Amino acid sequence: MVVRQAQVFRDKQDINLLTGHCAEKIDPDRQTVSGMTLAGDRFEFPYDKLLIATGGAAIKPDLAGFDLPGVVVLKNLADGRKIKKLLKSKGIKKAVIIGMGYIALEMCESLVGLNIAVDMVKPNPVFLPWLEPSMAQVIQTELEAKGVGVYAGHAVELIDKTADGLQVKCRGLTLAADMVLVGIGITPCSRIAENAGLELSTNNSIAVDRKLRTSDKNIYAAGDCADAFHMVTGQKTWIPLALRANRAGWAVADNVIGKHASLDGVVGTSVFRVFDYEVARTGLSLAEARKAGFEAVENSIQSSSRAHSYGVGHPIWVNLIGDNKSGRLLGAQIVGKEGAAHRINGPAVALHNRMTVAQYSQTDLAYAPPFGPTWDPTLTAANQLLKKL
Repeated sequence: MVVRQAQVFRDKQDINLLTGHCAEKIDPDRQTVSGMTLAGDRFEFPYDKLLIATGGAAIKPDLAGFDLPGVVVLKNLADGRKIKKLLKSKGIKKAVIIGMGYIALEMCESLVGLNIAVDMVKPNPVFLPWLEPSMAQVIQTELEAKGVGVYAGHAVELIDKTADGLQVKCRGLTLAADMVLVGIGITPCSRIAENAGLELSTNNSIAVDRKLRTSDKNIYAAGDCADAFHMVTGQKTWIPLALRANRAGWAVADNVIGKHASLDGVVGTSVFRVFDYEVARTGLSLAEARKAGFEAVENSIQSSSRAHSYGVGHPIWVNLIGDNKSGRLLGAQIVGKEGAAHRINGPAVALHNRMTVAQYSQTDLAYAPPFGPTWDPTLTAANQLLKKL
């Protein structure tokens, strides 16, 4: 992301940035933060306003063998350096990735690019449960074509060290590896807030209002440790993504100095790459929409990333979800070798503005043969979904 030397904060922004200090306790009554330095010295600082931006931590199951050398997570720069060092020093030839989320899939591509054989495993029997099944199959086929072993539906029970390396033992499956990457997601770092008596929310994230205030009016929280309002459901959610974290940090700064910033919420827009494919989503999946109480209907189409006359386009798949009762657009998913990443922004804007599928179908999107057919694939998908609403 953006890497900046600590001294730059001190010199350029005049921020008293203290590295090597571990905050351990917040006392809301006394309005203090206390903890210990790496040197073992205790410290305590008073505050008028406090921001908790403790982020999230990679989940590492409390199972046998997950603390063995060669079992790694990837959450921060230090983790990345550790993995690079491991790859250089140990001559890694085979890796097992536990999990099939964004980080796991992106790491899979990187490792295969280094000529490392990769197997992926997870307990859920569905490969990408939030993605429309036929579109998920496109991505799974791409992985398998690159030689990746995809083992969904196998719960990991333990990791063993052997004479030849490591073994990931699952129910009904054993996978050999030189390195094991645990990529099963993150959890909000909210314990210091919980211990201070602050209200927690979904997934144990810190509950905040639209101004990023916690249950204590003098304490704010922002980033992966805090929750947000979902623009489609109106309910609290926890979707740890970069733009929300950055925007929330800016909003807290504005509120602390009296500018009174307020954030509407999120729709969970995200995109990642799996080898030659872009995978993008925004809003709710069909299952999520129905769980939220909508009369959800979906429709999928296959189109082209460019005009047929241009001759060099690729297939692109679009899935749209709408509410049969109100006609609202509820979510979108796009998969393709080109054009998916930026096309998802159209439906994302529509979700933020609570547009109906019919209204989105009338939007005036750009057209030129090198970039898409006359009818943008998302418009074609909207027109087809209208037939079901």
